[in-house]
Amino acid sequence: MGQGTCPLVLFRYIHQNPVKAGLSTHVKEYEWSSYREYMGKTEITDIDSALELFSDDRRKAVELFDKFMNEENDDKCLEHSKKSAKTDKEVRRYFVAAGVNNISDLQHQEKCKRDEIIKVVKSIDGVSIRQLSRITGIPKSVIDRI
Repeated sequence: MGQGTCPLVLFRYIHQNPVKAGLSTHVKEYEWSSYREYMGKTEITDIDSALELFSDDRRKAVELFDKFMNEENDDKCLEHSKKSAKTDKEVRRYFVAAGVNNISDLQHQEKCKRDEIIKVVKSIDGVSIRQLSRITGIPKSVIDRI
């Protein structure tokens, strides 16, 4: 069970969110969590479907659930990283650093060389396809395929 197991990752995210948000120090301590129902007497939560994701054997499923919920992880479900948008001036500087002193030089490059330069600039965090299209005059659909 790893990060690629999406329902389980989301499940853990929900249970660990109060800890990561500083509302409690452990998943079992958060008052409004269903975690305790998985570990003991069930009162309002339907735990069967979730536990079946871990094992058909109920005792083993509870053990695996507890272990999984308490694993340290870098799960990211709803968080999103803030992308720092680059200005057109900054993007032009990246082209200059790649040996393109003006955009007409880029447009006259051999296709594979041009695509390699665009690929490098496109991979920089904060540079958008739309921006590259505007700066280079190359259609977005072409830049998107590079």
